[in-house]
Amino acid sequence: MGFLLSKSMDANLKKQQEFMLLNSRMQLERQMEMQNQMRERQMAMQVAWSREFLRYFGSFFALAAVGLTAGAIKRRKPVLFAPLVPLGFILAFQVDAAYGTLIYRMRGEAENIMTSERDRLDLPLGTPTFNSIEKARRAKSGLAALLEK
Repeated sequence: MGFLLSKSMDANLKKQQEFMLLNSRMQLERQMEMQNQMRERQMAMQVAWSREFLRYFGSFFALAAVGLTAGAIKRRKPVLFAPLVPLGFILAFQVDAAYGTLIYRMRGEAENIMTSERDRLDLPLGTPTFNSIEKARRAKSGLAALLEK
């Protein structure tokens, strides 16, 4: 009788372990999907910000170009065209960031860094561990307890 009960408990334990493994796997997949969606939303916001900034900067550049051109012609001073050179570089960068291939080049460079220059990505004092996080948490909670007294 004890053998049958033990066999039944072992089967139930095995089913429970399989369920827990499946559940933890599903939870991890959900977390990964959530993190990816958050990353995609942040990237979309960055591109949208670049496009909005380009609208404002493009308007400023157009007004500056018209004003500086008119001033250079009216006063016969070609030196007034000089500010258009750096402003042109900034405009070109913003156009590339908003509508060009800048993000693809940045992604390629990031992949290159991750594969061939991995040491640049090391954190100071290494990757945080459970013990280091717990130690910092206890230090803060101990400090908070002292401050309340």
